[in-house]
Amino acid sequence: MKTLLILPVLLPLLVACAQILAWRSTFLQRVMGVAGCAGMVAAAAGVMRLVLDTGVAATQAGDWPAPYGITLAADRLTAIMLMVAAVMALAVSIYSIRFIDGRREAFGYHPLYQVLLMGVNAAFLTGDMFNLYVSFEIMLMSSFVLMSLGGERGQTEGAIKYVSLNLLASVFFLAGAGILYGVAGTLNFADLSVKLASETLPPELQSVVAVLFLAAFGVKAALFPLFFWLPASYHTPPAPVSAIFAGLLTKVGVYALLRVFTLIFVHDPDFIHALLLGLAVATMVTGVLGAAVQNDIRRILSFHIISQIGYMVLGLGLLVFRPVDGPIPEGVRLGLAGSIFYLMHHIVVKTNLFLVGGVVERLRGTGRLDRLGGLYRERIGLAALFLIPALSLAGIPPLSGFWAKFALVKAGLELGAYVAVAAALGVGLLTLYSMTKIWAAAFWAPAANQTPRPSPPGLAWQFAPMIALAAITVLIGIAAGPLFDLSLGAADQLLDPSEYIRAVLGSEAAP
Repeated sequence: MKTLLILPVLLPLLVACAQILAWRSTFLQRVMGVAGCAGMVAAAAGVMRLVLDTGVAATQAGDWPAPYGITLAADRLTAIMLMVAAVMALAVSIYSIRFIDGRREAFGYHPLYQVLLMGVNAAFLTGDMFNLYVSFEIMLMSSFVLMSLGGERGQTEGAIKYVSLNLLASVFFLAGAGILYGVAGTLNFADLSVKLASETLPPELQSVVAVLFLAAFGVKAALFPLFFWLPASYHTPPAPVSAIFAGLLTKVGVYALLRVFTLIFVHDPDFIHALLLGLAVATMVTGVLGAAVQNDIRRILSFHIISQIGYMVLGLGLLVFRPVDGPIPEGVRLGLAGSIFYLMHHIVVKTNLFLVGGVVERLRGTGRLDRLGGLYRERIGLAALFLIPALSLAGIPPLSGFWAKFALVKAGLELGAYVAVAAALGVGLLTLYSMTKIWAAAFWAPAANQTPRPSPPGLAWQFAPMIALAAITVLIGIAAGPLFDLSLGAADQLLDPSEYIRAVLGSEAAP
């Protein structure tokens, strides 16, 4: 059953190769893309079942024992991320069928999309720092080409900003990895956890290396003050590309922060996690203020990605209240679970909002709020499909965003992080303001141009995945209890990594 762990990486790679062989047939590439993403959903479900039944699962490539070989490992957090990513991949793949133009398809949109998914899944599954770096580079290369595909001026400008800052993050990543390997002699996550816990690396040097990784992952996740590449680039490519970027790419950075700063760098929470807590608050506030002054749907949503990243990192920052010895406070556990639940909720909601924004642009030819209007009267279904994820993003009960914010606020109050709680509540109100601004200008106000517009061809292909994601958003809110229990289980595995270490290194390795 552990061979299941390779499928989420192997499947999109094989589909990409098959699509390249079918280069002259756009129809075959589309069919293989959707089928491959459906297979990813099945593979992710298999990994989820394996993890829930047997605990943390790990396998070694070529049967080389850890830490010498390539390790693939999956705990509950990995399984959650694989499952949500696969569902988003399938939704965007279906949405793309009639949205991506033939010119972009002819230049390799479909195989590039699969390579991007391979990098995302590899980042979730890898058990060592070097292959995490490789996964990030796979994502960077494929996302850069997807962002610039089409060669439009705005795309090219956004892609250059995107790749430049992400290459700088790669430099930070390699510098940190080089120092770690030079001192600890390993880059395996589990082995690093054991060796750093035994003070192989001086605490001061650990802190320096931790800051290097924080800078690298902070760029990938768009943390303050390293986020400015995101709103300059995410609104420029076609809507399906923006949607998959918004749903997954920054979340891989958040996943890396969760993994590394609960498993490896736990030596000085008063510094590292206090820094993370401060950055989380700053990210929330600056992101929502940026969104409040924008006048384009996708630019507003891009700034809200930044703002919501702050919520996801907030639960990790609350580990500053974890004592060195003794039982873990319930608020710490609740906050980390809240971050994981927030990841699930936000990936679905943000992907769907970008898909809705893409349909609005197809219908009106623009995403500027001052040139829209009248969509509620013309497209009441589209209005409902916007309203569900928008209200969830703002944290309106009983939708998924309410429960995610509730968990984080409750954890912050229990631990006495009152400034962070005040920021989270204030940002929630400003998020509601931004969503209301879009609703009022694009849907409720009279149309800026009263001339009727014919429906673009293939619009039903766009509505099917949007309806499915809206239903998932409602379902997450209704089934918040079981899903939050799953998040608590994932948080417990992060807070006590002994099971992960045993699965990778063997039963005798965990302290």
